[in-house]
This record gives sequence, C-alpha cells and structure tokens, in this order.
Amino acid sequence: MQVSAKADYALRAAVELALAADSGKPLKGEQISESQGIPRKFLENILLDLKHSGIVRTQRGASGGYWLAQPADEIKLADVIRAVEGPLANVRGEWPENVKYEGVAKPLQEVWIAVRANLRAVLETVTLADLVKEELPESVTKLTQAPEAWVHH
Repeated sequence: MQVSAKADYALRAAVELALAADSGKPLKGEQISESQGIPRKFLENILLDLKHSGIVRTQRGASGGYWLAQPADEIKLADVIRAVEGPLANVRGEWPENVKYEGVAKPLQEVWIAVRANLRAVLETVTLADLVKEELPESVTKLTQAPEAWVHH
C-alpha cells in the first residue's frame, strides 16, 4: 500500500485535533500547519474533505477554527483515510469483489479481498485517541514486533 501525502497529512491533522479536543477550543489551521509541517493550502483542502465527511467541524471568525465532530476514540484511521482518498483498497477504481479474472489469474480477486481485509484489520482498529495516548492496540503492536515488518523489499 502506498500512503499518499494527502492521507498522511489528514491523519496528522486529525491527531492534532484529537490532542486539542480536551481544551474545548478550536485549533487554527495555521497551528496545525506549523506543528506538523503541512503546507497551508493543502491542509485547507484536507480539512474541507474531513468536514464534508463529518469528522471535523469548523467555525469562522476570530475565535474560530477546527475541532473534531466526534470523540477521538470513535474516529478510526480508516475513517480519515476514506474521507480524503476514498476506499482503502480498490483495483483499477473498482471494488475487489466486482473485479473478474479469467483462467490462471482468477485467484487474484481473493488476493485483493485479503489485502483489503488486512488493511482493515489495522486501520479500523486504531483510533485517533490511540495515537494521542501512544497506545496502539495489541494486535497492531504485535505486527510491528516481527523483524521482517521493518525491512522493505
């Protein structure tokens, strides 16, 4: 899986909002941009996508800004990624269950379904609150403990 800059920035912005949630005050876009090194214009588009998906709320004006529309422990990383990128896994723009292969390539459909299931197994179990607390679910931490997990191919 290739994580786009947009998805990476969206997750980083969302976790900044999760961290600020206890203050009850909205965060300014420039605060998020500066703390995470995200280009402001790019961030504004990302925050708009997150707003349209119901993850972020906004308020205009001098005391305005952005904050989470839901509790951080209810927002999964998969929700944020889907808000800015669409489905977690697709094949040529189609759902894996709708892709048809013939002959020897027929098992590829099951491979793509398995890939999606594994992405979900991680991205739908980790919440923004987990990132703020720096406490990932045990199932995710266990995956990172395998030495092979840290080696790129």
